[in-house]
Amino acid sequence: MDSSVLLGLSLLMLLLHWPQVHANQGILHAIGDQDPPSEKDYCITYNYTWTPLPASYINATYYELEDLSSLSLCSGSEVPQSRLKDKAVVVLFGNCSILEKAAFAQYGGARILLVASKEGLPSLVDNRSDFKFLTIPIAYIRYRDVKDMKPSLGSSVRVTLYSPVLPKFDLSMLLIFLISVFTVALGGYWSGLSELEDLRPLPACTEREGRKKDDNVTFTPLTIILFVVICCVMLLLLYFFYKWLVYVIIAVFCLASATSLFNCLSAIIQNIPYGTCRISCCNKSAEVRLFLLAAFCIAVSVTWVVFRNEDRWIWILQDILGIAFCLNFIRTLRMPNFKACVILLGLLLLYDVFFVFITPFITKNGESIMVEVASGPSGSSEKNGDTFLEVPDEPYSTNEKLPVVIRVPRLEFSANTLCQMTFSLLGFGDIIVPGLLVAYCRRFDVRSTSSMIYYICCTIAYAVGMVLTFIVLTLMKMGQPALLYLVPCTLLTSSVIAWRRKEMKKFWNGGGYEAILSDAGLNPRTSADKMPLSACHGFGIMLNDMHPIEDILIDLGAKVLS
Repeated sequence: MDSSVLLGLSLLMLLLHWPQVHANQGILHAIGDQDPPSEKDYCITYNYTWTPLPASYINATYYELEDLSSLSLCSGSEVPQSRLKDKAVVVLFGNCSILEKAAFAQYGGARILLVASKEGLPSLVDNRSDFKFLTIPIAYIRYRDVKDMKPSLGSSVRVTLYSPVLPKFDLSMLLIFLISVFTVALGGYWSGLSELEDLRPLPACTEREGRKKDDNVTFTPLTIILFVVICCVMLLLLYFFYKWLVYVIIAVFCLASATSLFNCLSAIIQNIPYGTCRISCCNKSAEVRLFLLAAFCIAVSVTWVVFRNEDRWIWILQDILGIAFCLNFIRTLRMPNFKACVILLGLLLLYDVFFVFITPFITKNGESIMVEVASGPSGSSEKNGDTFLEVPDEPYSTNEKLPVVIRVPRLEFSANTLCQMTFSLLGFGDIIVPGLLVAYCRRFDVRSTSSMIYYICCTIAYAVGMVLTFIVLTLMKMGQPALLYLVPCTLLTSSVIAWRRKEMKKFWNGGGYEAILSDAGLNPRTSADKMPLSACHGFGIMLNDMHPIEDILIDLGAKVLS
């Protein structure tokens, strides 16, 4: 059994569903007095039920910024009224409530109140029942941003506040779509190449040198049920013991992704004619280039572990490792028949729907268990009842997250992307689980010599399911369990193709090459060393159109990290 599969089975249950922080975030647009005038945007938090902000700064009224961030403005005599009138005033957080500060600011004639915070951006949750007379916009801003304005924009700065409408579609969704479809298609095709290699006879039909099947894992209905039960148990353990188990998952992902990356790259490195000399160690020998490749893969994985919270760039490395993990998983884990695919996808669909949509009616805080695990114990300030929405000085995450998603930063400009680095995410399970069905379809094509009809149609169905997921995601404005759309699309498409081709029984039971051998007058159970040479030649006709990369995959299962 492939080591990356053993290490990675525990990661498969975490699916597409990542909560967004629904904070009242806005933008302060500042213009300096330089020639030409320079402009800059800063993040703010506000309460839209108190004072709604316009959706654009075009045609907005600008006010001169008065920096009083050394004062708290907790009394009317603290600041002369002349310094407040018709200005956007910045005062320091603390000593009194923000509404008391706003009352003194409005009484002095201020048009905007900005409260500078040194410890993140608080949410405006104070009780306003005694301050209903307040009409000026009130917002929190980072203290460091206030001190950045004059050096960046000049001595005289004019500001206005606005909150752009969140875009319904973000280009990051397109990248997620391309990554997922590419991974599923390539993983399924690679699985088919491995099947071709397993079925290809040698000229003497006596043995298959260097070809081993012990690196492949086959699911049976019983192991599928056991696997889903283990997934449920692990999710519950993560729910109750997240702060400890998250590091176990990180370690597992580090090892599994390094092994998967090695397996993927070793299929390519065979084309390089250098480093083929072998070195011996512990009574075993391996090519020099494989040692170098193993060192490289380990270095990449360790780099991710060290810098995993550097959101600015580490998402690229995580996506590369995640793609390699999914590819290796799809290629290695084999579904024996369509019946096993239906059981696996059906049970995981029920698992996904239950933990996303049903558990909110069970948990005390009304959050689904899937959301709690996906976001972590501190994934949302609102979820924890905290009054602070952390907007870090740098794009660096202090809360550990489970590394079981493809992450792409949102590309459309909004208050969310300005205040913190936000991502579109897709769980590995939404790639691997349908990918196993796509891989089975490709292997069935190989065995039944049906061109690539099942593989192509199932891949297209997966793409359609992803499109449906994004459409519902856009309309409902909340995370969606992608399997809810991917499973019906892929299963129904595969079933229709098998029914139209009158191959449903063979497709359901996993038949294929046995029929070819029977047509040649052979016993399907006959071992390779007893096959007549003529049968090998006839059977080899099916293999003449193999892709050139198939030669790279010979002996792939025999090469593992020492």
